[in-house]
Order: sequence, then structure tokens, then C-alpha cells
Amino acid sequence: MLYLGKKLGVVDQETLRQKIAEIRKIPHKVQLVLDQTGDMEDFARKYMHYKNFLYLGRGISYPVSLEGALKLKEISYIHAEAYAAGEMKHGPIALIDEQMPVVFVAPNDFTYKKTCSNVEEVVSRRGNIILCTDHENHEMASKASSILKVPGTLYELQPMVFIVPLQLFAYHIANLLGTDVDQPRNLAKSVTVE
Repeated sequence: MLYLGKKLGVVDQETLRQKIAEIRKIPHKVQLVLDQTGDMEDFARKYMHYKNFLYLGRGISYPVSLEGALKLKEISYIHAEAYAAGEMKHGPIALIDEQMPVVFVAPNDFTYKKTCSNVEEVVSRRGNIILCTDHENHEMASKASSILKVPGTLYELQPMVFIVPLQLFAYHIANLLGTDVDQPRNLAKSVTVE
């Protein structure tokens, strides 16, 4: 995309340089998340006995929420669903109580204020909030039961960093429950259609 943007004249040289510099930082940022694996295991221990999870995200964070919920289902066999946070009032809100952990993928971007509003909705229903954020002083941090911190990055690169703690969370829960993360039941390594 950057190459095409440069060729079409919609990305200037300085923007190109800044974005490439940030792309080069992604491996280090992912490593910072991976270095928290001990904390992640403690975190997974806290949540391994819940039977249902709800994952919410806005914008580019919605697909991250989908992958986080999918990974938890695939390897731990715990029911998890993901919704676009703006659609929370169209069904999932009815399920929220203290027995339903709600994982918010909440970067400090243009969706931040609306995500805070969603967090308030969950708080008012006594929901158990897990906040995955790159915001050091997240407005809702005091209302969260747990916080997964990730390094900040450009909006377009957020999925590469934000998915890592969600995958680690699923991995550690599965390990604690004794499931085989390398051979999940009923799943094939590749999908075939006939």
C-alpha cells in the first residue's frame, strides 16, 4: 500500500519514512508482549473457569476481537463470541453479568471515547471487564477487572500487536485446562471445500 501510495502521489516521502520506521518496530513491540508470558499465565488462571466470554472491538479492533474469540474457542473449548462494540446493544448486552467476562480491544485511537461508553454499559450490568489497551492512563482502567497492556503503534498496524496478548490468553487457558493446543479436537490444519 505504501508503495502504491508513493507511486500515486498520495503518500509523501516523510510519511513513507515514518510508516516504514514504525513497521520496523513491530517485532520489538510483539516481543514486549511475549515477555509478559508469566503475567499472562497468572491472568489466564484467573479466568480459566468461566464458561462464556464476549469480545468487543471497534474499527480495526473488531477483527482482532473476532480472532481472539475464535482462538479461545478453538483451543480451550470455552464458548466465546465477538461483536462490533457498536452492536453490543443488539443482543449481547442481554447476556452480560458478573459471570460473563467481556474483553475490550481498546486502543487509544479515534474509537476510544465510544469504547469507553461501551465499557460503562458493561459496568452498569456488573460485567467482568478485561481491557486490552495501549493507553497508559485508560479512562476505564479503574473499572476493569484486568488490563492487558500492549505497546502503541500506528492505527493500521494495531492488529499485529493487539492480537498477541489475546492469543497468549487463549494458549495459557488451554494449557491450564489440559487441552492439546497443537491438535485441537475437530479441527483440520487446513479447510477444504468439496
